[in-house]
Amino acid sequence: MDKITVTAFRWVPPFAQGLVRDLRVRWALEEAGLPYEVELIDPGDLRSHAYRQKHPFGLVPAFEADGRGLFESGAIVHHIAADCEALMPADRHGRANTVAWMFAALNTVEPPIQNLFAIDLLQSEEQWAKLRRPGAVDAVKVRLGALSAWLDGRDYLLDRFTVADVLMTTVLSFLRHTDLLAEFPVVDAYVKRCEARPAFRKALREQMADYARNAPVAA
Repeated sequence: MDKITVTAFRWVPPFAQGLVRDLRVRWALEEAGLPYEVELIDPGDLRSHAYRQKHPFGLVPAFEADGRGLFESGAIVHHIAADCEALMPADRHGRANTVAWMFAALNTVEPPIQNLFAIDLLQSEEQWAKLRRPGAVDAVKVRLGALSAWLDGRDYLLDRFTVADVLMTTVLSFLRHTDLLAEFPVVDAYVKRCEARPAFRKALREQMADYARNAPVAA
């Protein structure tokens, strides 16, 4: 890939810092050893016609490489991994298993976690949210239990670190406001193992530095 650009927010509130999905794209790029630039935008930019040509749904991140655009963080990290054996096995069976776990992270594990995240941090004052929360927690625990069983005796989802771990770890990070991961020590250790990787730490450090530089000035 030649010039790579990733869109990211200039600043987000503290509860969202370290969670915006450009982080998983930055992480994949760091693991692949690919240089990239970050285009910082404001929430208002998401509604512009120009940005909707990059991301039809007006979300972050959008991605451009070799003059071609791409959207959806899962698709972006798959695109990065496709040419990087450090993120995607070269053999057909290994690639298929990696993709299966990428889909599992986004389609099976993420939805109940996102539901709980929204209940707790976006809608917590609503009466319906208070009533719904116990069931939402139970749904998350079902997924964490199954994931714990799979990871027991494994360092990563497959026999080595892959792009699937990038997605799964960043999905699980949406539980950081709870103590649910602590109830599943195998999963908790897995997340800590992945987040200890130098590429993750660099990606997070740079995302947080962008926020720090652009934090609103208190009145």
